[in-house]
Amino acid sequence: MKRSPLLNIELSQVIAGMGHGDVLVIGDAGLPVPPGVRRIDLAVAQGVPTVAQVLAAVLSELQVERAVVASECLSANEGSGAKGALPDWYASQGDRLPAAPQSISHEDFKALTARAVAVVRTGEFTPYANVALVSGVVF
Repeated sequence: MKRSPLLNIELSQVIAGMGHGDVLVIGDAGLPVPPGVRRIDLAVAQGVPTVAQVLAAVLSELQVERAVVASECLSANEGSGAKGALPDWYASQGDRLPAAPQSISHEDFKALTARAVAVVRTGEFTPYANVALVSGVVF
């Protein structure tokens, strides 16, 4: 019997089918989803669930080789600390994510979503609260 915090059957199926190098995007409610990419909307109310909550559940089941964020995500977070500081929702995951994500432009990030196996949209309304997770291999 499966004993993990991931309750959404559609998301669980996507993660179970991911191979090495596949991309899963977790984002805020405003992240555009390209045509043809599987969309998993988890929002039940504004702010629910948060990106941090969804990310924690996904990381309980997915081995991450690399994380990618938009460079605007880092600059938008400058008010909470040093320039280029990681957002709280990323930093709160501890060692389950790479210490330093790859940073690309927001336009390149949106293009990356076009090759994702799925885009998971949360109830988050924080600008640039988006991360692309590149699956790794457990061994």
